[in-house]
Amino acid sequence: MRIGLTLQPGKRGTKRLANEYGDRLVCVRYRYDEEKQKRYKTVELIVEEVDWQPPPALTERDRMVYVQVKWGEVEVARRVKEAGGTWNRQKKVWELRYDQVVDLGLEGRIVGEVG
Repeated sequence: MRIGLTLQPGKRGTKRLANEYGDRLVCVRYRYDEEKQKRYKTVELIVEEVDWQPPPALTERDRMVYVQVKWGEVEVARRVKEAGGTWNRQKKVWELRYDQVVDLGLEGRIVGEVG
């Protein structure tokens, strides 16, 4: 079944349903069943409402970054590991929190962000 059209409450084709369901109506969808040659009008409703606290956003300092340490830079690799860095075998870089990279003075070695 494919979705042909999604309408917001109050738009043409939703008014009767908006009157029936009120603020609980999220949207109206028209779905098409090619096999049965049918069109269905479906609704998305809010059935429960509870308070929710979003997780705190990562600050600039908390984000994870990739740090390049060249082969043979044993002392640098040791410092990164002691700061909590983990080795990413596939990418051949260290993953470390940005604030730790700054503390180590390795900002110039950042090659990307994790995720």
